[in-house]
Amino acid sequence: MRDTASELRQRVRQVLREYRGSQRAFAEQIGLDATKLSKSLNGTRRFTAAELTRIAETGDVTVNWLLNGSDDAETVAAAPRRSALRHRSPDRPEEAGRYQQILDAAWHLIAERGYHSVRIADVARECGTSPATIHYHFPGRDDLLTEALRHSVRQAFDRQVAELHSITDAHERLLRLIELQLPTPGPLRLEWSIWLQMWNESALRPEMRVLHTDSYTRWHETIARTIQEGQHQGVFADTDAQDLTMMLTALIDGLGIQVLTERPGRSVERMRQALHDFVEREIVRK
Repeated sequence: MRDTASELRQRVRQVLREYRGSQRAFAEQIGLDATKLSKSLNGTRRFTAAELTRIAETGDVTVNWLLNGSDDAETVAAAPRRSALRHRSPDRPEEAGRYQQILDAAWHLIAERGYHSVRIADVARECGTSPATIHYHFPGRDDLLTEALRHSVRQAFDRQVAELHSITDAHERLLRLIELQLPTPGPLRLEWSIWLQMWNESALRPEMRVLHTDSYTRWHETIARTIQEGQHQGVFADTDAQDLTMMLTALIDGLGIQVLTERPGRSVERMRQALHDFVEREIVRK
């Protein structure tokens, strides 16, 4: 029988070996106390979903690889298509760190100001560096902004894999998926801002549609897989899973836009309740 927890620890150790710094510095970079990192590596403490996501980002790997040993391993969340994954960061650690910093800054600025309001100079200022440094990693503004969108897709996928991999009950997993899509203040609300802009850009610019389509297909397939698994478990009704997925994702999209644009009477709490009601009414077996 496979010892998946041990394999996970071995892969985290591999990330640490390739990190050009101390274990304490690595712990600081992922926002984890060095003692807790040691305990997790020794098997006396489990890595949390948030920690796995940060380890993957810092190590330039995916959560799927950390958990399963392969980016393409079958998991509870459908893997992003190739076009939705960002390029590998530079091999030199100091350059990789700067590359990641630039992507993070661009991501936040796009979410807060809008895709067309972000300039290379803005990202450079946010990173405390020069525009020439930004251009070293990203030749043009569109290269940077498009890569920041891919970065957002990968973050969402990694978070879903980390959060869902241990949930075997399909009903519980579906409710958790819904929770991960609520535009709550913080990173999820910023992600929603990115999605709104990706929808707009893909409607206006054909070259953006592949990224959008691949990303959205992954999200659709993750919901559909969960519904199908619930049907096999006997907890969900035997209604066509693709139809249920289309209705649920459309409801999530519509409510999310209304919450984000602050339509009167719309709130995260009301969105959550409406989605739970839909699941109980249309998906759960009576």
